Amino acid sequence: MVLKSINDDMITVIIGGIREGSWRMPRWRTAVVVIAVGTLLAGCGSGDSEGGSSASADGPGASASPSAPAAEKFAADSGTRYVGVKAPEVLEGLVCDEGDGGFRFGGDLDMYVTGDDGLKELKVAGEDVADTISCFGSPRITLRKGTMSASAPVFTARTNLYEQIADPVTSLKTIFERSVILSESYGRNFTGELQEVTSSDLLLKCRQNVSDTFPMTTCFWANYGAAGVLDFFPPDGQAVPIQSAARLTKDFVAAALKPRA
Repeated sequence: MVLKSINDDMITVIIGGIREGSWRMPRWRTAVVVIAVGTLLAGCGSGDSEGGSSASADGPGASASPSAPAAEKFAADSGTRYVGVKAPEVLEGLVCDEGDGGFRFGGDLDMYVTGDDGLKELKVAGEDVADTISCFGSPRITLRKGTMSASAPVFTARTNLYEQIADPVTSLKTIFERSVILSESYGRNFTGELQEVTSSDLLLKCRQNVSDTFPMTTCFWANYGAAGVLDFFPPDGQAVPIQSAARLTKDFVAAALKPRA
């Protein structure tokens, strides 16, 4: 069954059929494809990617490949914990807001934090504290597949807060491995080598992959009180270099987490 609704310049096509995920959170929802109509900016170039799709944009990671954050030793737990997640007000010229930015792959191809069953999530008013934030560049990335096109963010970030992550190294390893296995079972293809980045207050694992023919770069991260994933969309049909993705992930986490007073 196909349901169509028109709202201003956007057509949302919802394809019936819900797949239940095997993990604890009911996060795997009805496949959704969002097609942006009439909002493409003039002057955007495009490039072909594997599988006959293309993307175009100028944004962080589109051309230059800055070096990765300098390697540091992960520090002992300072006791810092968090009470919420906010959209960064300033992040390298990006505009960030809550939500997925109107774009989801659907078909369970979107990335979430899974494999954190052993961690106790922070609760406010009885609800788990988890948030989704998307950050857009200018002009926006445009993904094309056949006759369809959609505006996509530079990245979508999903963050979970916990009362404590006693062993971030082990927890991040478990989250990364289980999330990758689950996403691969739905059709993501992780092709690049795993790269790890360590700073004094953050651990990262980043790897390039292909989702619905689009080359993506995905970074998982963790510290002593939170964990999350950033999914980077491809400007100019090329995956964002891991060095750029790791740097932006580190900057996002620093700006988005709201520490407990």
